[in-house]
Amino acid sequence: MTFLTEPQRSQMLAYGAARASGQVMDPFPVVKLYTLDGPVCWLLTELDVDGDRAYGLTDAGTGFPELGYVSLSALEAVRGPRGLRIVADPHFKARQTLSAYVAEAQRDGSITD
Repeated sequence: MTFLTEPQRSQMLAYGAARASGQVMDPFPVVKLYTLDGPVCWLLTELDVDGDRAYGLTDAGTGFPELGYVSLSALEAVRGPRGLRIVADPHFKARQTLSAYVAEAQRDGSITD
């Protein structure tokens, strides 16, 4: 996937394998994806063994962020309102665990990082 660096991909696969084996975890998000021309944002923590299905917090800009899965290959085809692609934030460094981001986003109605 073009969104992830190799270290990010490796970390997300490790988190995905840990969850698949039944480990209870609350990792820090590994990557932030967003649209350059819209309010949509994803904070992703895990990647399934298929290398495409990612798990994390999604903010569709509707005021109701939620946890769930997303296909990275499907995101590659998505364009914002002005035709711009989804990109990874190269400067993103998670400051808290995914559950803390979820609590903030649900309180505020959006991801604020």
